[in-house]
Amino acid sequence: MYKKLAIATTITALGLLGACNDENHGDKAAAHNDNKAAHTSHWSYEGNTGPAHWNHVSPDYALCATGKKQSPINITNSEKADLPALEFNYKPIPLAIQNNGHSIKMPADTAGTLTIGKDTYKLLQFHTHSPSEMTIDGKPADMVIHMVHQNTKGELAVVAIHFKVGDTANPVIEQLWKVMPKTAGKVQSHDKVQIDVNQLLPTDQNYYAFEGSLTTPPCSEGVRWMVLKQKVSISAEQLAQHKALYPNNVRPVQALNGRKILSSN
Repeated sequence: MYKKLAIATTITALGLLGACNDENHGDKAAAHNDNKAAHTSHWSYEGNTGPAHWNHVSPDYALCATGKKQSPINITNSEKADLPALEFNYKPIPLAIQNNGHSIKMPADTAGTLTIGKDTYKLLQFHTHSPSEMTIDGKPADMVIHMVHQNTKGELAVVAIHFKVGDTANPVIEQLWKVMPKTAGKVQSHDKVQIDVNQLLPTDQNYYAFEGSLTTPPCSEGVRWMVLKQKVSISAEQLAQHKALYPNNVRPVQALNGRKILSSN
């Protein structure tokens, strides 16, 4: 069972590094070979290729309909637990950015690691959705960034940072949006521009934790999710810039199916 889970999460990580599936997770070495189907099977967020039909787009996406631990979810009735602190060990990196046709994605595999208790995960990339995919008591945030990490076993850990419109613009978002590609294409590198991923994080890093899946095809399960409670401010202009390209790139919330949602405080 563990072996199957590790394989599933590795494929998950790989799938979202390139074109259609590079929105979420990625191990560079095997991305091309393990996810050819995801590259050639078109999915979207609306119509006949939208979330309700992902399992029909490709046999590889069957879990999108049959999975019992799918994401996103509505976070409610959480249980207080003695969860380990999230230790972010990030450093500034040269800016790289991609509009992959589903999201705005930033490769970040040189930015550092996340340690949770005894487990350490390498940051692979981060990407955007508006509004947020996870809801809290039925309400989404204005935007979310998913920070996608992977450990040496191929297991994935995703940290969701929720954003709300406020008086303060986010400095990293400001840098990203200046060069945000308006159309889908390859990764664009801006080596002379350094971004500090730490500036995306809220000061309070308490979080909700649960077991889930990728929120895009192939909807692989076994993903460790952490949703930070404190929202980060973005300006109305920053949100509008994202929504001009992706006004609703979200999968609807999925059934909890008895899963527990833990709270760090």
